[in-house]
Amino acid sequence: MKHIVTLCAAFLMAAVPVMAQDTVDTPQGSWSTISTPALKLSESMFNNWSKTGTSQIDLNITFFGNYKYTHPNYVWDNVVDLGFGYAWQDLDNSADGGRFESHRKSLDKIDLTSAISWKAYKDWGASFTANLKTQFANGYEYATAGDNDGKLVSSFMAPAYLTTALSFEYKKNDWSVSLSFLTGKTTFVFNDDLIDSNYTYGVIQEKGFDPTDPNRKHTHVYFGLGSYLKAQYLKKDILPNLDLYARLELFYDYKKSKLMAWDEVQGLADGTVATPTDCEYKLSDGETWQDLANKNWLERRIFETDMDFELKLDYRFSEHIAANFAVNLKWDTDFNGLGHWGHLQVYQMAGLQVFFSWKSPK
Repeated sequence: MKHIVTLCAAFLMAAVPVMAQDTVDTPQGSWSTISTPALKLSESMFNNWSKTGTSQIDLNITFFGNYKYTHPNYVWDNVVDLGFGYAWQDLDNSADGGRFESHRKSLDKIDLTSAISWKAYKDWGASFTANLKTQFANGYEYATAGDNDGKLVSSFMAPAYLTTALSFEYKKNDWSVSLSFLTGKTTFVFNDDLIDSNYTYGVIQEKGFDPTDPNRKHTHVYFGLGSYLKAQYLKKDILPNLDLYARLELFYDYKKSKLMAWDEVQGLADGTVATPTDCEYKLSDGETWQDLANKNWLERRIFETDMDFELKLDYRFSEHIAANFAVNLKWDTDFNGLGHWGHLQVYQMAGLQVFFSWKSPK
């Protein structure tokens, strides 16, 4: 129950600044806000085209909001980063059987952050940060290109990650680095079907858990405690009309090495130790226990560390039209991967968008 209360508090912390904009320029401090909804639409059509291609319509909707309260003694910074996109494809480029018979998600993101920071000495300070990441809709793994009934691998709040950290922070105008040795990372998987399919995302089930047992009890929450590093860079007009944003997050769970059971890995590789039925680590395609056994101490610590890297470039053609590029790389051993990608998750996007922006103060 305490994890649910913490989760609700994180939502409220992100929502309060939006409701409190009437308090701009109060004697105690001042609000600065920016809300940027955007719509991105792309279309391509092929019909009796010798070079061939796949007709497609792709629609993305995004929202970015930054609501900052600046006080002489502290700064309360809140970020709302949302996105959802869908693509329709006409695989055979014909009207037989209907146009655009294949449809897929192209973007799905919920990222809420609330941070309070205090300045201690020059550019050094301390901060408390709460961050929630999840998605809006179900995610599927599809067996074939035209298959619209895929295998469920994720859904809303399954997984979801709530990270809370009390950090030391070094902050300049365009970039900042924060480091915490006492960080909580709570993983939620509120979908029993995913757990039964072994998509637990690191949420440990009770010993002897059997998905075929009608009396089974699911565990939906895992609390990790570890070290957390976050570095980010935001530069407006790094070149004329070009904005750059980069973010790197690293989290090392102090309990992860025990869950990996490194002492047993060599035995698993030699075949002298049988794989436990409740083994927390699942090999990905092409991976062997010997691959893990060959890692040295440093490689094992790096292997256990979760990584989330994001890079965005935005070029403004006019007040409401921009081109953008984004790439997001993730490494998480709790996700066994789809196909040959293994634990490395890759998302890349480029396109044109129409956007609007409201700021205060203007």
